[in-house]
Amino acid sequence: MRIRWTSAAAVDLQRISDYLEEHHPHYREATVRKVYAAIQSLKDWPHLGRVGREEGTRELLFPPLPYIAVYRAKDQSIEVLRIYHGAQDRP
Repeated sequence: MRIRWTSAAAVDLQRISDYLEEHHPHYREATVRKVYAAIQSLKDWPHLGRVGREEGTRELLFPPLPYIAVYRAKDQSIEVLRIYHGAQDRP
């Protein structure tokens, strides 16, 4: 199984990294690594996340981090659609 990031999800992760670098630099590396590693684990457990808000999607949480990755599990790939902050308004 392959992980495929949409450009929006890649931008989301970069924005998280940039924000943490500016406001909490000591948390940036560990946070980005945790999010990335958890998403990589979807290769082995594609249905790990909860059922998503949009039909056909799932949402992966990263406790105690406040982020939610929205993804779609397909036959041979995982498509990471977005990464949101839990307090963020989203569709």
